[in-house]
Amino acid sequence: MITGSMVALVTPMHADGGVDWDGLTRVVDFHLREGTDSIVAVGTTGESATLDVTEHCQVISRVVQQVAGRIPVIAGTGANSTHEALQLTEEAKGLGVDACLLVTPYYNKPTQEGMYQHFKYIAERVDIPQILYNVPGRTSVDLLPETVERLADIDTIAGIKEATGDIDRARRLIASCGSKMAIYSGDDPTAVELILAGGQGNISVTANVAPARMAELCRLALAGETDAARRLNEALMPLHTNLFIESNPIPVKWAMQQMALIEGGIRLPLTPLAEGAHDAVRDAMKRCGLL
Repeated sequence: MITGSMVALVTPMHADGGVDWDGLTRVVDFHLREGTDSIVAVGTTGESATLDVTEHCQVISRVVQQVAGRIPVIAGTGANSTHEALQLTEEAKGLGVDACLLVTPYYNKPTQEGMYQHFKYIAERVDIPQILYNVPGRTSVDLLPETVERLADIDTIAGIKEATGDIDRARRLIASCGSKMAIYSGDDPTAVELILAGGQGNISVTANVAPARMAELCRLALAGETDAARRLNEALMPLHTNLFIESNPIPVKWAMQQMALIEGGIRLPLTPLAEGAHDAVRDAMKRCGLL
């Protein structure tokens, strides 16, 4: 089981929107050096929705090759088309990832039965651990706990990234599915509480800029060191909050540019962080000792 701090890795880009392969190498090295427990490539934060299929697979391949088995690599392979999600999951398996992360099908707004059949179809055809990804704030569909409970009985479905920030829902999932699958947070502000309730880790945006502290936070929470974990989480709360002042990954890419980790490129329809938001993100970075 993959546990701990799993960075939702940005995809570095040049000013013209082209993928910055040297920047990708640099940020992967940063996470290996700083103690990140696992890398999630080409998820929401990695701008999966705007990369073409060739780029998507190239990013996964580069990360797998560079990591070389030192920590797990999880590939984002979800799509609003079941056929496309199946193809991406098959390709990612062939590239050597340890698991795949599949977001709920967005835009077409399937029913609960449609989502169940979507994930079941892929899970029964690709023999690799698969992590469901529920983020209704971005997809307009909500994978309800009763549907997750049905999916938990499928062997290749190994976990869920629950990004609602609803700790009561997380507790229900841990109680009903925790013996069958891992429950991960996808919401930095509430991740510590989910882990303390019995979850296995956090797929994190904040970890892009504060990887060592997010790894320590997850370690403390997994060890049941409640007070220390909550203190560290409170210290990181300015980042948890202000890295979402505009749509992710706009603020975190700007923050990483200020740290000289990446260039400022981002791909349309996303745009660079608005000038009026610079002070809020900069202040959060200063309060957390990043600047």
